[in-house]
Amino acid sequence: MKREFPDAPVTAGPYLSTREVAVMIGRHQSTAVDYVNQGIFANVYLDKSSGSRGMFKVPQSDVLHFLHDHFQSFDSRLRRAAQTWLAVRTNDGRDSISYLDLEDFEFEGTRLPLKSRQRGIWKPRQLDAALSIATTFRRPGQDRPYEDEVGPDGMLRYKWQGEDSEASDNRALRAAMKENLPLIWFFGVAPGLFQPVFPVFLIDEEMDKHQFIVDIDPQREFFEGDVDLESPLEVDAVKRYGTRIARTRLHQRLFRSTVINAYGTRCAICNLRHSILLDAAHIIPDSREDSLPTVVNGMAMCKIHHAAFDAKILGIRPDLIVEIRDDILAEIDGPMLKHGLQERHRQKLMSVPTKKADRPSPSLLEEAYSRFKEA
Repeated sequence: MKREFPDAPVTAGPYLSTREVAVMIGRHQSTAVDYVNQGIFANVYLDKSSGSRGMFKVPQSDVLHFLHDHFQSFDSRLRRAAQTWLAVRTNDGRDSISYLDLEDFEFEGTRLPLKSRQRGIWKPRQLDAALSIATTFRRPGQDRPYEDEVGPDGMLRYKWQGEDSEASDNRALRAAMKENLPLIWFFGVAPGLFQPVFPVFLIDEEMDKHQFIVDIDPQREFFEGDVDLESPLEVDAVKRYGTRIARTRLHQRLFRSTVINAYGTRCAICNLRHSILLDAAHIIPDSREDSLPTVVNGMAMCKIHHAAFDAKILGIRPDLIVEIRDDILAEIDGPMLKHGLQERHRQKLMSVPTKKADRPSPSLLEEAYSRFKEA
């Protein structure tokens, strides 16, 4: 429906042109006009006086209200919409997504990709600050163009684009840091496939090392509770605990995405294809210090077979043959036991990675199989 604008102001007060509005809100002039057309500025009139060329006029009070109402700003609406869309598309952040799918995102009638194909730092032209960052997929033995790392405080780092602090991408990240804006971090887990982690926040910058400090972010929840903010020891303990939880969750997500993708989103034991019912099972339990979150230490399994593997009801030989524990084979129960477990005894895995480098390590399987035989 076409919007109608009055020919003269309804209320008294200082009025701004859309060009002045654009300067005030830090957006392109075209965005300010879009805001008018979307009804974000309610008391607009069309100035048809001589020399005005039919310019929109916006009450300054409307613009100030917009600037002070963070949740109604274009930036905040876009970020909330992007994260909601990603949550739906990725099983609430547990699954990976292709870069082609990331180009399908639309916001308020306009298609707006959530990451750049060529650049690690992405700032859409409609925003003043970066929307997302990305870490390139790396095959074993390959180096990434920018090697992000974990600092001595346990927090993750994200490298600048190049070494010029005033490069546009770095200024876009700095703007997000200063405004405490949520970002999306896309981790490459395969060519053209990314695991999104969101929200993440930039909390500081290490100029001498050309990098930002990233909070990925469960520890913020703790500061809303009963933490004594006057106690440096208590605050430090909470930060360290929160950082450990955050890193653990990040590694779990990346491990899951890498393993599930390697197995073609199928259970290795029964070929079930429903992602929401699949886990990335560790061959060597992740509770052990020598357990590595690598694809060769993982197998995609449905939740039933994962639980059976962890409980040593089901074992897998180094030659990829499934075995079921003797006492379970002797049981009489319902169809799940019969078809889901007993009939898999001495059968080959139904799904294995096509790439040999992604297949489970024979030595790790040998160790796990030995524990199964001892149970």
